[in-house]
Amino acid sequence: MLSMLERNKEIFSLIEQEHYFVIHAARQTGKTTLAQELISYLEKEGKYYSLYCSLESVEVFRDAKAGIPEILNNIKLALKYSSLPNKNDFAKNIDKLSYSTQIGEALKDYCTLLDKPLVIFFDEIDSLQDETLVTFLRQLRDGFITRSKIPFLHSAVLIGMRNIRDYKSKVRDDRTTLGSASPFNIITDALTINNFSLEDIESLYRQHTEETGQIFARPVIEKIFEQTDGQPWLVNAIAREIVEKILKNDYTKQIAINTVEEAIQNIILHRDTHIDSLLDKLKEPRVQKVIESILLGKSGDINIMDDDTRYCLNLGLIKLENKEVIPGNKIYGEVIVRTLNYNTQFYLYNQIKNKWIDKEGNIDMEGLLKGFQQFWRENSDIWMEKYEYKEAAPHLILQAFLQRIINGGGEILREYASGRERMDLCVIYAGKKYVIELKIMYSKSVIKDGLEQISSYLSRIGENRGWLVIFDRSDKKNWDEKIYWQTENIGGKTIYVVGC
Repeated sequence: MLSMLERNKEIFSLIEQEHYFVIHAARQTGKTTLAQELISYLEKEGKYYSLYCSLESVEVFRDAKAGIPEILNNIKLALKYSSLPNKNDFAKNIDKLSYSTQIGEALKDYCTLLDKPLVIFFDEIDSLQDETLVTFLRQLRDGFITRSKIPFLHSAVLIGMRNIRDYKSKVRDDRTTLGSASPFNIITDALTINNFSLEDIESLYRQHTEETGQIFARPVIEKIFEQTDGQPWLVNAIAREIVEKILKNDYTKQIAINTVEEAIQNIILHRDTHIDSLLDKLKEPRVQKVIESILLGKSGDINIMDDDTRYCLNLGLIKLENKEVIPGNKIYGEVIVRTLNYNTQFYLYNQIKNKWIDKEGNIDMEGLLKGFQQFWRENSDIWMEKYEYKEAAPHLILQAFLQRIINGGGEILREYASGRERMDLCVIYAGKKYVIELKIMYSKSVIKDGLEQISSYLSRIGENRGWLVIFDRSDKKNWDEKIYWQTENIGGKTIYVVGC
């Protein structure tokens, strides 16, 4: 464990100054752990009473008449298992019919009975919907405004995946009127929990070394950081997969780079809860809009201030890096593609398995891509209909084709060429590299631009041969015009242009 308090010290001053604020971050980054640590700290310090209350069960109640009493019951339940005084008196004399004031009145009455200020951490605030969300926040706002005269919460902390801005947009989308006295304006700050730094990962793994003697060497840690971008769940999951599953708790065995790669592949294939819940979001239209642009290298179409983009950022699905929008980390980038084209991979399993790999482990890339051209000509209309991500479907289907060829014996390195309308692939198999660039025919300059781009990519990879695959979606051309193969030589590099 890494101390969440040490990494989020600014929270203490917000509580001290009686602020109501938001803590938001992607799933399984430590939000609940932070709340529990804060409660323990506040209890030991002795200046405040503190309470943790999850609102997850309220998700099904959009109507405030049902949702507010459920929140009230959740607070009662949280108090029941706490050590706070006078807990049996909470909401004792509250009018059950007045859902618009129930929570506010109950908290006012209860705070009057306490000899110290009360801080409540409301977790899973994202669960609140529509009128329930607005009515709940209005009651917090009312207590916030009048607390100089009537005792109320010293500080309220709303914990979830999204910033308060996203709650606003959610209400607006459903046309619920907030009025002039917006319940959102009591929130003074919005904090996020950052991913682990390289030093954080080193500190975390050092605890394992101190207990067992088994060392995570610096190159191994750097590899894990490079693949995860410090996402806490992934950092822990990779270490657990290596130590418990691959090395079977044999602490005498060395942790090598190749075990990191094996662990990552296992996690991708297992699709544990974290991966599954995150990728379930790919089905949402607002997420599809952003992710599809990234898959096509069209991040210039993504408005950073758009609510859909902010939503994906808050989920941790994407990140901003060097003014570009890309997947949140390399593992997410890999899993996004393999999730979206999994059904295609499954279908192709018996048809093309190892068909274009010789005994020496060389991939016959010309034969493979010509085989794909024929497959695309015969099946594209059928397979395009199966995809929600229709514009990105050509990229996804070709990558499924490649994945089936190299499964278990190689890997595909994907480079999301943000803003340059392409995706670069480096297929690695039996120690050899095969560089492929994917583009959609949006304009007449696509081939010219693609040749320049893949030439630059080949120089960076250190290869002299590559394949530029152009998908032409025009209805005005027949298949004989779309399907072609031509060879270009640019700066000593051989580039095959593959029309599809």
